Amino acid sequence: MQPADTRASVPAPDASTARTPDHDDRHRPGQRDFRRANLALFAAGIATFVLLYSTQGLLPILSADLDLTPGQASWTASAATLGLALGLLPASALSDRYGRTAVMTASTLAASTLAVALPFAPDLTTLVVLRVLQGAVLAGLPATAMAYLAEEVHPSALASAMGLYVAGNSIGGMGGRLLSGWTAAALGWRWGLAASAALALLAALAFRLLIPAARHFTPAPVDARALARTVGRHLRNPLLVRLYALGMLFMAVFGAVYNTAGYRLIAAPFHLPESVAASIFVVYLVGTGTSAAAGRLSARLGRRGALYVAIGVTATGLLLSLADSLPCALLGLVLITAGFFAGHATASAAVGRTATEGRAQASALYLIAYYLGNSLGGTLGADAYHSTGWPGAATVGLTAMTLAAAVTLYATHQAHAVRREGRVGRLSAR
Repeated sequence: MQPADTRASVPAPDASTARTPDHDDRHRPGQRDFRRANLALFAAGIATFVLLYSTQGLLPILSADLDLTPGQASWTASAATLGLALGLLPASALSDRYGRTAVMTASTLAASTLAVALPFAPDLTTLVVLRVLQGAVLAGLPATAMAYLAEEVHPSALASAMGLYVAGNSIGGMGGRLLSGWTAAALGWRWGLAASAALALLAALAFRLLIPAARHFTPAPVDARALARTVGRHLRNPLLVRLYALGMLFMAVFGAVYNTAGYRLIAAPFHLPESVAASIFVVYLVGTGTSAAAGRLSARLGRRGALYVAIGVTATGLLLSLADSLPCALLGLVLITAGFFAGHATASAAVGRTATEGRAQASALYLIAYYLGNSLGGTLGADAYHSTGWPGAATVGLTAMTLAAAVTLYATHQAHAVRREGRVGRLSAR
C-alpha cells in the first residue's frame, strides 16, 4: 500500500465512464502516447505514495527530536491516510466534472507543494494539519487514475498499463519510507521530509510533462443526490459492508505494526541503528508476490478460504513477532506483510465483482474504509506500544484479526444458510 500499501486498490471505473468512439483510437502498445501514458501514471504513483508514507519511516526520530510519544508521532502518518480517505469521493466527483488529467495534475502538484512546507513545520500540530491537507489533495490520483486508463488505453493493453501504475504505487510506498528514514537517520527528520518532497516534486513534474491529453473524456455534471443514492445502496449491501470491514481490519494491522516496528528494533533487546531499522520496509516487497498469489489462492479455495488463510498467516506472524529474537521478529514481519496483502487483494477484488452498478463508488468506499483502518490501527497500535511495548501493538493486530475471522465466519454461515434454503426450496418444488 493500495497500498500502498494499494497494489490493486484503486477505484474501478463504471462501464459508463469508458466512452470511446466507434473507431476506437485508444492508445495501444508500440504507440508513443501509450508509452507516455504508462510512464506518466508510473511517475504519479511514485509521487503519491512517496508523500503518503513519508513520515512512517522516521517516527522514532520524530519522537526523539520533538519529545513525542509513539502515539503522538504516529499522527503524522495517520493524518495523511485520514485526509486521503475523506477526499476520495469528492475527488472522484470532481474528475467526472473537470477531467481526469486536470484532477490528477492538480492533486500531485498541490501535494508536492505542501510537502515542501513540511520540513519547516515548527511543531507537531502544524505538521499534522499539513499532513491532513496533503492526504486530502492526494486523493485525486487514486480516485481517478484507473478511470483515465480505462478511457484512454485500448482494452487489450489495459492490464499491463494498470500493472505499471500499481508498480509505481508499490515503489513509491516502499521508497518513500526508505528514503525519508535513511535520510533522517543521517541528517534529521526535516531533511528526511525534504528528500521525499524533492523526489515527489520531480515525479509530479514528470507526470505533467508526459501525460497525453485525454481524448475520450466527456464531462458530466456533479449530481450529489445521485452519488448519495449510489453510496447508500452500497452501504445497505451486507456483502459489500463485510468486505469494507475486512479491508479496514487488515489495514489496521498493517498500520499498527509498521508505525511501531521501528521503535521496537532500535530498543532493547535488538538495539539496531536507526538506518537499519528504517530498512524494514524492504519487507514490503513480499506483498508483490502475495498479491499476485491471492488470485490463485481464491481460485483454489474460494474467497472465504483465501481470507481464512490470510487471517491465519497474519495472526501467526503477530504471535511469532512476540519472541525476543531478531530472526523471529523479522520472520513475523514477513508473515504479517504477506497475510495483509493476500487479505487486502482478496477483499478488494471481491468488491469489484460484487457491485453490479456504481463500481467506482463501491471501490472508493472500500478505499475509504481501508485508509481509515490505517489511521485507526496506526494510532491505537502506537498508543498500545507506548503503554506496554510490542505486546501491546501485537494485541491490537490480533484483535483486528479476531474480528476479521468473526466477519468471515459469519459470511460462511450466511452462505451455508442460503444453500440450505435453496436445497429445501428445490425439494419442496418437486
